[in-house]
Amino acid sequence: MAKDDIDHSRRKTLTNSVAVVGGIGAAVATWPFISSMNPSASALAAGAPVEVDVSKMEPGQQIQEIWRRKPIWIIRRTPEMVQTLGGLTEKLRDPDSAETSQQPAFAQNEIRSIKQEYLVLVGICTHLGCSPEFKPDPGGDLGAAWQGGFYCACHGSRFDLAGRVYKNMPANKNLAVPPYHFISDNRILIGLTKDEAEA
Repeated sequence: MAKDDIDHSRRKTLTNSVAVVGGIGAAVATWPFISSMNPSASALAAGAPVEVDVSKMEPGQQIQEIWRRKPIWIIRRTPEMVQTLGGLTEKLRDPDSAETSQQPAFAQNEIRSIKQEYLVLVGICTHLGCSPEFKPDPGGDLGAAWQGGFYCACHGSRFDLAGRVYKNMPANKNLAVPPYHFISDNRILIGLTKDEAEA
């Protein structure tokens, strides 16, 4: 074949084919390394939102779920429990929940919840991380002034039925409220506020 008879289009097709095959091979070879950088299924599940059905909860009952390896308490408060909250303002360290890191904006109120009937809290004391006990009944072994709430037996911190800490306690912050919203009348999604879910 003469020098002038070289088929340049065939050479170009061959060169492109080799480049494509080489690119695919490089992608296949690097895929395991790239995918290893993604979080594992268990890590994703640990931070995933948790859906909770509260339709069968009795008034005054507490249930517990786990979200991000933390205990999440859901308490169905009675009207009497909610009524005690307004009379405790002078006894509480942060009655208006001004410490914004302890709850989403929707919980910066006296009831610290979206619906006054349902309280959602992280069940970890803000002092040294113990888990307080739910003590809903007034009086009892906590004294005549006790209106119900949460008591941390580790160091004696007391919280009302909205998770607000009393003055002069080892804990210096209210119990945290996690991000959550109602996806129906009886279903709560813990882990995302409504705005975050709709974004």
